[in-house]
Amino acid sequence: MSGKPNSFIAGADIKLIDTFKSADEAEKYVRDGQILFEKLEKGNKPIVAAIMGTCMGGGLEFALACNYRIAVNDKKTQMALPEVMLGLLPAAKSIGLVDQIVEPLGPGLLPADVNTHKYLEKIAIQTAKNLVSGSLKVERVRPFVERATNYFLSRRPLLDSVVLRMANDKIMKQTAGNYPAPLKILESIRTGLTSGRDAGFEYEAKAFGELSQSPVSAALIGLFNGSTECKKNKYGPAKKAENIGVIGAGLMGAGIANVSVDKGINTTLIDTSKEALDRGQKQIIAQLDGSVKRKRYSKPERDAHLTRLTTSTSYDALRNADVVIEAVFEDLNLKHKIIQQIESVVSDECVVASNTSALPIKDIASVSKRPERIIGMHYFSPVDKMQLLEIITTDKTSKETLAVAAKLGLDQKKLVVVVKDCPGFFTVRALNPMLAEIARLLQEGVSPTEIDQLTKAAGFPVGAATLIDEVGIDVGAHVSTYLAKALGPRVGGGSVEMLEEMVKAKMLGRKSNAGIYKYNTDKKSKSKKEINEAATKILNKYRIEPSTAVSSTEDRQMRIISRFVNEAALCLQEGIIASPSDGDIASVFGLGFPPFWGGPFRFVDLYGAEKLVKNMERYANAYSHEQFAPAPILQEYAKTGKKFYPK
Repeated sequence: MSGKPNSFIAGADIKLIDTFKSADEAEKYVRDGQILFEKLEKGNKPIVAAIMGTCMGGGLEFALACNYRIAVNDKKTQMALPEVMLGLLPAAKSIGLVDQIVEPLGPGLLPADVNTHKYLEKIAIQTAKNLVSGSLKVERVRPFVERATNYFLSRRPLLDSVVLRMANDKIMKQTAGNYPAPLKILESIRTGLTSGRDAGFEYEAKAFGELSQSPVSAALIGLFNGSTECKKNKYGPAKKAENIGVIGAGLMGAGIANVSVDKGINTTLIDTSKEALDRGQKQIIAQLDGSVKRKRYSKPERDAHLTRLTTSTSYDALRNADVVIEAVFEDLNLKHKIIQQIESVVSDECVVASNTSALPIKDIASVSKRPERIIGMHYFSPVDKMQLLEIITTDKTSKETLAVAAKLGLDQKKLVVVVKDCPGFFTVRALNPMLAEIARLLQEGVSPTEIDQLTKAAGFPVGAATLIDEVGIDVGAHVSTYLAKALGPRVGGGSVEMLEEMVKAKMLGRKSNAGIYKYNTDKKSKSKKEINEAATKILNKYRIEPSTAVSSTEDRQMRIISRFVNEAALCLQEGIIASPSDGDIASVFGLGFPPFWGGPFRFVDLYGAEKLVKNMERYANAYSHEQFAPAPILQEYAKTGKKFYPK
């Protein structure tokens, strides 16, 4: 057992992968581990694993090599094989992970976890003695029907033609073949079943070695390391925000309130009408109920979370707030009015944040009596699922204000990336040219389903046409118009007038059940969405001829990706983001940039700056030199071979 109450074995240090100089070296490391675990498993002494807390990766493999496993029934006891998410290869055995459950002890003379840890040790020692004496037998017999099914399905003809084919199809559907590790895992299982245990282990070790040197593994490990950094408080000591206010009970405001109350933060939700507050509260209750259903916490815990929520139509309810976040529509005059109302009731120490996606924070703060206490906190929808929080500072934002905002974001379990103020900040500024290119493809006659297919095949988790509907066509049109005025024609592409005409026709996207697609609200219907013919008519009205020289599937994918990557590179060049890692984390966790590329900056390293620049020059010749002009930093890297990451 572990000497730590809440960590059995957390697995290998990911930094270890960087130390392998070759695939052979990584293969030997795994092979040595397999041999060690096999000695443990086949030794004469019965070994008991007493598990409390984290049991991950190699730690779980170690537990599986033990003869008997006891685990404490507690949320902190978690078993997983997360290496596949790093582009690596975990081993696996048939489910039957735990032989005995130990219930945790309540508070006593020692803290509850220490009490339980000592109790676990006592039970584990007795269990080992019972195994030695023979009074306890290891029995892991699966039900007869399951055993019979597994027997027949593990026969080679059925294994290849049914089981592995279905598994392979499912993996390809989920990954589009962009992630090699799941397919290698499947082949490891097949090899072990058809050629024997030793052959399976040998294949596994060899595959691990190959994957450890793969670009996908480098990209995913880069994201892991970057996200770990973004979970750290790097912005100085700050008092915890015990009480916060949220202005606006819409989708975003209710989402921000939800991720606050379920982290123990007292939250006051403000809106102009009781009806709006009721809708917001209903959304929060539904999200909390969903967490109970997913067993994130119990119903009594859900009820306790809900007691932290207060709703009001009066700003007076904000008097004790440490932080107030406004989450209303992107209208500068409205935001000015709200900032002034907030400042009329809160203390001088209260931090006032704007959840805006494009308006510069300095413009929002221009009416403030305390501009040093104004900051941007840009959340992403749906707030309870999206991990990123983009925090925006102005030249006047104080260090104390940043520290308080960052602490709140970390308490909400967000990945915090801090950026400098500018129109669109980092995320929306990088995303907008990409969406403009998608609008151009729609005008060129590429169907929404084709666009969804080619962007998902490129690694985006949501098809790009669907993404426009999810963001909201009205939001897209508004932001595109605003950024075009602020940043010029560089961020343009498809027709904004086309989007505005769709907005006038009440085709706003998912929220109005009609956008590029029509959405079926009948829960019994199998077809959730279909192409909206009314929207297609508008698209045809703005139809343009495609440039055949740059209209292959690969070129269409690269046109979309290059617009994103180029604007991200300009943001780094201008100091809007502090590092390539910050840009990659924000892009993947906030915008869904393909994780297997590791983000736009890792993409440049892996794809090649020179190759990217040459493609962009082709697109510039076909379309706009301004929209496809490579950022100076990309041109420099193309000439010198320099990379954003040393490895």
